[in-house]
Amino acid sequence: MQRNATRALHQQLLDDHPQDHEILSEVLDGLGQTQKTLPSKYFYDARGCELFEAICQLPEYYLTRTELAIMRAHASEMAMLLGRRVLLIEFGSGASIKTRLLLDRLREPAGYVPVDISRSYLTDARAELASAYPALPVLPLCADFTQPLRLPNPEGKVDRRVCYLPGSTLGNFEPAAARQILKQIAEMTGAGGGLLIGLDLHKEKSVLEAAYNDRAGVTAAFNLNLLHRLNREHDADFDVDAFSHGAHFNEAEGRIEMHLLSEVEQQVSIGGETLHFAQGETIHTENSYKYHLAEFSGWASECGMSVVQRWTDDRQRFAVLYLQTEADPVND
Repeated sequence: MQRNATRALHQQLLDDHPQDHEILSEVLDGLGQTQKTLPSKYFYDARGCELFEAICQLPEYYLTRTELAIMRAHASEMAMLLGRRVLLIEFGSGASIKTRLLLDRLREPAGYVPVDISRSYLTDARAELASAYPALPVLPLCADFTQPLRLPNPEGKVDRRVCYLPGSTLGNFEPAAARQILKQIAEMTGAGGGLLIGLDLHKEKSVLEAAYNDRAGVTAAFNLNLLHRLNREHDADFDVDAFSHGAHFNEAEGRIEMHLLSEVEQQVSIGGETLHFAQGETIHTENSYKYHLAEFSGWASECGMSVVQRWTDDRQRFAVLYLQTEADPVND
């Protein structure tokens, strides 16, 4: 009887993952620009997820261990702010490691909605959570969280909706798109709802560039895996060995940029189209914006949220903020 009840709490994965033709259209659009681009959200196939987990363990990659230290020190306080019967919605949930620090401390949580574009990660995380939290309603959603979401609803009472955006996920988006995501979260959570978010802060250029150009080459493999994925899933013929990884800090824009550089002049076919690459031409694959807390607080206010509490490490490298939705956000 208990086993059946546990299975009922952990619903089947709701799959709103983009269709293959939608992915190919987005890829071709980006590769057709003067500065060729590829969407960073497509890093996360099964291999990409494995590589990202390895990146998080690297000595140069301060972000994960710094955020985890903040979470371990303050998770109880965060859980108190989230309150009873909260529906926790996590964007880019991955393996949900940091989330467990919250789930262990939440009082009578109404449910947990992990949202991720990787089906394999969601499937694995759902199985692990079912074992670790048999009484917790888990409602996984495979989707691109930048698009409108069909959020599942738990059967029990929900007192508050809170979105959790860990890591430096928001930093992957251009400022206008990042503000749009904040507005979407404010609308989703409603007045009295909230957002718990991780932000990577401005720091020395040398520290930033080392974090994205590790000596072991794991980040390079992660970046190049995007081409392997296109070859495998979309019948492309990238010569992956003819591209190399590079990342640098763009001081004017306040962001790390990751690129794939074409080492030779070459042609690539994908989706029935032929693309030309000049020697030295790059594909811009990811941004990672770094924030000033005062600037971000201003963004939040524009989007209908206010900062309630913030926690940082001793070196002011990373911050976790809790924001509350005050009213309906102002639409542009």
